[in-house]
Amino acid sequence: MNPADKSGMTRLPQLLPASWVALLERLMARWRALAARERNVLTAAGAFLAVVLFWSVAVAPAWRTLSETPAQIDQLDAQLQTMRRLAAEAAELRNVAPISAMQSSTALLAATDRLGSRAQLILQDDRATVTLNSMPGGDLQSWLAEVRSAARARVSEAQLSRDAQGYAGTVVLSLKASP
Repeated sequence: MNPADKSGMTRLPQLLPASWVALLERLMARWRALAARERNVLTAAGAFLAVVLFWSVAVAPAWRTLSETPAQIDQLDAQLQTMRRLAAEAAELRNVAPISAMQSSTALLAATDRLGSRAQLILQDDRATVTLNSMPGGDLQSWLAEVRSAARARVSEAQLSRDAQGYAGTVVLSLKASP
């Protein structure tokens, strides 16, 4: 050891507990007892372990983050666009003028009559129950959009099942204007 190493070793006991100092001294004595070839092999193995540890702790997580980020950004952009579209739709619905209960009932009746025998409407005060039978998905979606815009009705309950012919079940609509 050179003198600089010895001065570092003399300060070490002041920084570490006595049990650690004793262990370190035993390890240093064992290191000095090894042949030069064995020290070189252990040094290479230690360097390899240090590189593997550095890779697994510092580089690999950063690499993974960089590779996954573009897909996450695309997904978040799609969610943002959906949220903006929904916010615009909500603002548009808030600005729609209210209609009377009579107009709402008339619009709901007209929309349901267009479905023919596939739908049966029962009006009860500010609620309407529609029983659907073999309703194709596209027709159901169109009807719901029409009911929401023309009659200002909102779905409060829906119990639907799907089979080969389409949807069947009941939809309960609220005709009360929302505040």
